[in-house]
Amino acid sequence: MFVCNSCPRKCNIDRTRQNGVCGVPADYKVARAALHFWEEPCISGDRGSGTVFFSGCSLKCVYCQNYEISKDCFGKLISDDRLIEIFKDLENRGAHNINLVNPTHYSLQLFDTLQKYKPHIPVVWNTGGYDDAETLKKGEGLADIYLTDIKYVSEAVSKKYSGAEDYFSVASSAVVEMQRQVKENVFDSDGIMQRGLIIRHLVLPGNVSQAIKVLDWVKANLPEDTIVSLMSQYTPCGKANKYPTINRKLSEREYDIVLNHAEKTGLENIFIQEPESSSADYIPPFDLSGI
Repeated sequence: MFVCNSCPRKCNIDRTRQNGVCGVPADYKVARAALHFWEEPCISGDRGSGTVFFSGCSLKCVYCQNYEISKDCFGKLISDDRLIEIFKDLENRGAHNINLVNPTHYSLQLFDTLQKYKPHIPVVWNTGGYDDAETLKKGEGLADIYLTDIKYVSEAVSKKYSGAEDYFSVASSAVVEMQRQVKENVFDSDGIMQRGLIIRHLVLPGNVSQAIKVLDWVKANLPEDTIVSLMSQYTPCGKANKYPTINRKLSEREYDIVLNHAEKTGLENIFIQEPESSSADYIPPFDLSGI
């Protein structure tokens, strides 16, 4: 029996008997495990990030580029022993880190697995930001790097596009907890992150104001050296065609407005993307590779 309340949805159901709001059972469901070269440079490096893509999601982002696995829940059920074997295989292949993509709805299971086997390379908690701060406290010390989204500030916008009116209150509390745990950013001699926090924000078309509000919050609430990754890679996916405002790519003008605001705030550690990053070609194939 596994009564799950680990994410902010607080389903309070037994996921050994029925799926949660996340769409998956208590057992791990995974769609891909492979070396990934398209994360931030300090994560992917020259050998790649050892990414494990979990199926299901506690958010309901209508534009998700991983819709096939987040909403449709494509993937394969595996045991924790098999997940550990996958970690070890990625380590042996030279990965700079073990990158847990969308781990939120498997938080408690992953804490148990990471106590059973902690990789010898950094563990990246790669999340949409909708993480319960109290749940994160239970896994303190198990994730070395938090790579987290802050998607929106507006309750109306987050409800419209992610089905989570409380997104910002949850995500901002989670980020504060993440920062408390990692304390500072640490890199090796090659510039590869070993511990720390990176805030990601995907700039959505027609939603420049949300990006500006996120940047202002980061400036006011996090350390001066906080790393922010401002992503211009948005391309309409999932059910974005039902929402005219976001059913197009981001314009260069919109992205420039956000970059200019970041400069005005004084934030210095900013990752930016080139316009050509806005392509479905950068979506990995979810074909059960490495599973």
